[in-house]
Amino acid sequence: MKIALFPGSFDPITIAHVDILRRGMPLFDKIVVGIGLNSSKQNFLTAEKREQILNIVFEGFKNVEIQTYEGLTVNFCRKINASYMLRGIRSASDFEYERAIAQINQTMMPEVETILLLSKPEYSAISSTIVRDILRNQGDVTPFVPEKALKLLK
Repeated sequence: MKIALFPGSFDPITIAHVDILRRGMPLFDKIVVGIGLNSSKQNFLTAEKREQILNIVFEGFKNVEIQTYEGLTVNFCRKINASYMLRGIRSASDFEYERAIAQINQTMMPEVETILLLSKPEYSAISSTIVRDILRNQGDVTPFVPEKALKLLK
């Protein structure tokens, strides 16, 4: 069984995340959306709220599971028997960052391959950081987040 981990903070989830997951689905038998918990980061949404939103957004997506994890992502891959990590990239700087992480992960766990999908051009400017800032300032995030997430974010 080809299991992939789609890791991220998803704080909050964006339509770009959903697009990467949808496009990755045909490549794997199962995708675990892993909500990485980092105690040194100040999150906008609680882990529970992020998990609730993701469960609603991905409700009905066959072979997609939502889980939270702490610690090294490669250790979580071991725990869920994932042989792949699915990541999205929007820009050259994203590529450089993801390349470095993928190479470190490859050294720590050679049996896991990182699969990078390029974001669609119309999503390349969308990031959780920008959406968080819009939310913090009571702006309208409708164009940037999945419709099913909107009422839980307000």
